Amino acid sequence: MRILIADDHPLFRVGLSYALAAQGFEVVGQAEDGVAAIEQSEIHQPDVVLLDVKMPRCNGIDACRAIRERVPETFVAMLTTFEEDAVIQAAREAGAQGFFSKETDPAELTRRLTKMMGEPERDWLPDVTLPELSPRELEVLNLLGAGGSNKAIASEMGISPETVKTYLASVYGKLEVRDRMGAVNRARALG
Repeated sequence: MRILIADDHPLFRVGLSYALAAQGFEVVGQAEDGVAAIEQSEIHQPDVVLLDVKMPRCNGIDACRAIRERVPETFVAMLTTFEEDAVIQAAREAGAQGFFSKETDPAELTRRLTKMMGEPERDWLPDVTLPELSPRELEVLNLLGAGGSNKAIASEMGISPETVKTYLASVYGKLEVRDRMGAVNRARALG
């Protein structure tokens, strides 16, 4: 299996290359950013591209989209420390076919890659269920994220502070959090 690795951290990139080579894979290239990953994908036509999500010049999500358009027969998997639902959903929408944590053991990575390549048409991305918020709940959440108090949110929306509390209780339940800070942090993680 011919693999291209794209990650902006040289030590990680080189280490992963050696680990994959030791498992019998051929590393045909290494890219330090998304632009280089796209270019090298077109040149090397690898079987698999492992893309970091956060890279300079062009992030992994955008690079994935471009690679899937330009080299559609290449299997693209995201390799990242960011396992938030919004990142997984963005990877899915960009055409990623796999998703690996950077914490994955190299032997496990190669085992899973081999299995994925045997069934490339299967959906290998984790299931993601994003909570459905009403337009008013989203408005309350956005104002909350901007630092608004219940009174300020109520004034901005033309509703009572008690109604704001009701909306917040619903938002907390849907986001599975307990408080304002938890809601803001969860919303950011979900994109």
